[in-house]
Amino acid sequence: MANLLILKRRIKTAQNVAKTTKAMQMIAASKLKRAQDSALSSRPYVTKLTVISKDLSSKVPEEKLNDYMKKQLSINSKLLIVVAPDKGLCGGLVTNLTRELVKFARENRKVTCITVGKKAKNSVSLVGGENIAHFDIGTTLPSYDLVYPIMKLVDEYFLNKRVSEVITLNTNFESVFSQKPIFKKLLPVTFEEETRNNASTIFEPKPEEILPGLIRHYLEMNVYQAMLENYLSEQGARMISMQNATDNAKEIIEELKLIYNKGRQEKITNEILDITGAAAYV
Repeated sequence: MANLLILKRRIKTAQNVAKTTKAMQMIAASKLKRAQDSALSSRPYVTKLTVISKDLSSKVPEEKLNDYMKKQLSINSKLLIVVAPDKGLCGGLVTNLTRELVKFARENRKVTCITVGKKAKNSVSLVGGENIAHFDIGTTLPSYDLVYPIMKLVDEYFLNKRVSEVITLNTNFESVFSQKPIFKKLLPVTFEEETRNNASTIFEPKPEEILPGLIRHYLEMNVYQAMLENYLSEQGARMISMQNATDNAKEIIEELKLIYNKGRQEKITNEILDITGAAAYV
């Protein structure tokens, strides 16, 4: 009897867990749609912005290039902007990002970090990196306003020649089943050859007058895109993780019910045998 009561409580607990994980799965699914609308729609904009920025920079003499595009050869220190969720329960997303961070820390002698998201802060503390600033990313779609204080720190460290490179590390969304951590060099600004725009573009005012503001916007958008990709990856990973947790809870419930029903059947059988035996004795 005592064992049956324990099994009944375990079944009830598993049912409550299944309800909770199912609710979290549905919340993540609803957030995923909005995150996809924002992150995936901004990708073409960032790509086009890259093409225009490269085309414009190619028309500016080297001596007039923006400070963001000049290499800092005298120093060997990197500033890493690490973007991760504030919350857990999103599968191996944070673990995979931390693994890449550990590799990066081993390969680079001095790493200074800006962390965005509580899990990013935890990961940096694990590898012993210097964290100069931390920003909570929240549980809703990231605000563009978060970019400004980050860029202020980037200016302070790169333009004052305290670091030679600025790099972002975030999880990139491929599908709800696949999210991968990626590094992207932010500064100094360089453009891959394949992004060149072969079309003849007429700029007004002069390219060297437009370039500073355009490059600044290019940098801000890349930081913001990293946050959007992280948020989208988080929701996709959490939805699948909670779906798996719900399925596992249901399997446990079925197994416990079988054991409970078997035990209950044995108890009833024993009671019948006791009654039959007592009747025969009488």
